Amino acid sequence: MIAVGGGYLAPVVFAPRQNVAVNAADPALIERGKAVAQASDCVACHTAAGGKAFAGGRAMQTPIGVIYTTNITPDKATGIGGYDFADFERAVRHGVRKDGAPLYPAMPYVSYSVLTDGDVQALYAYFVSAVQPVSQPNQASTIPWPKNMRWPLAWWQALFAGHRSFTPPDGATPEVARGAYLVEGAGHCGACHTPRGAAFQEKAVKDGPGGEFLSGSELEGWYAKSLRHEDVGLANWSQAEIADFLKTGRTAHTAAFGSMAEVVEHSGQHFNDADASAIAAYLISRPARPGHAATSPKGEDATTAKLYDSADHNPGALGYVAQCAPCHHMNGQGTPRLFPALAGNAVVVTEDPSSLIQITLAGGTMARTPADKTRPSMPELARLDDRAVADILTFIRSSWGNKASPVSPGDVAAMRGVIAHKPLDYVPGDAK
Repeated sequence: MIAVGGGYLAPVVFAPRQNVAVNAADPALIERGKAVAQASDCVACHTAAGGKAFAGGRAMQTPIGVIYTTNITPDKATGIGGYDFADFERAVRHGVRKDGAPLYPAMPYVSYSVLTDGDVQALYAYFVSAVQPVSQPNQASTIPWPKNMRWPLAWWQALFAGHRSFTPPDGATPEVARGAYLVEGAGHCGACHTPRGAAFQEKAVKDGPGGEFLSGSELEGWYAKSLRHEDVGLANWSQAEIADFLKTGRTAHTAAFGSMAEVVEHSGQHFNDADASAIAAYLISRPARPGHAATSPKGEDATTAKLYDSADHNPGALGYVAQCAPCHHMNGQGTPRLFPALAGNAVVVTEDPSSLIQITLAGGTMARTPADKTRPSMPELARLDDRAVADILTFIRSSWGNKASPVSPGDVAAMRGVIAHKPLDYVPGDAK
């Protein structure tokens, strides 16, 4: 069945307006909404580099062009100041703009669909009462016509974004159920960590027998690793380590980088201890995908001995000693909470080396949180040629017990192209 809404030809899938009276001035509701916004990481996407909070303008690369995040401050002319609660709820949980146009699925309404009424009402109160209004027009996308037409998105939503309610995993404890709600909903972890289909839809929006949910996916040149109980996932993590990582971006063995560092800085560090532990309890209970059972790989010291004795003259080994060993050490163990270990690191040995290549070429900085006084940076090594980078990374992926496929110069060259074509954030002249 077809209906015309807001001038857009679309299937009848939109939920009725929730004309609910929300006391947006209630301090308790506003505070709850702030916590939901932080868990949802709204500020990271809706704030451009150097821009004002929630005013939009951040560039996001998609397979068909660049889109710019929108102004979600309560400015009446350029933001959401003209939205009543029903407008807001339809946008957040159903991906429908005030004028009836479908929103691009870069907005994770597929995940936010499971947010409770109370959490959405609190989120509305926070945005209309506590966020500073900013007058900043939205930036048009670079998606060419006819791909930029909005109405086909309604068909996408009908197929892949139907409204659903949260259902806890079978037999879940209250803690695991809370963690599942945060992972599936506000945290929208699946938006990055779940593989996408041909129509760019998440292949699973909650855990199921196929194990695709949270099984790892490539996005914008980063590989968001598996969050399941497998060697390239969380098989070697404890619940306490996962909770610590969410709040600080570090453990004794690894550290967040790239997009995940932003998630920790803007979102994870604000979790209370109970919620961080609940997320960890849920994640650690997710079984490996069929055929990916954890094998407890064993480390070895032969690599270290050869490096110390200058007995390995392989170009990758020589490059590692010169470029990497000063921080990550000859044994690949790094320094706890400063320089991540490379031996046994799931990001290092995962099948898709995209993240490893990108962080090597472009560098990166750890998340800023109160938990650690220092904030080390990974220097960019883009000055090295493709062969040199490939040799070093191949050495790292096959040493100290690591057993992963080699990296080719072509892989490195392709990543240079991804990095070179990443869009610059749109920063209007009045952004401070």
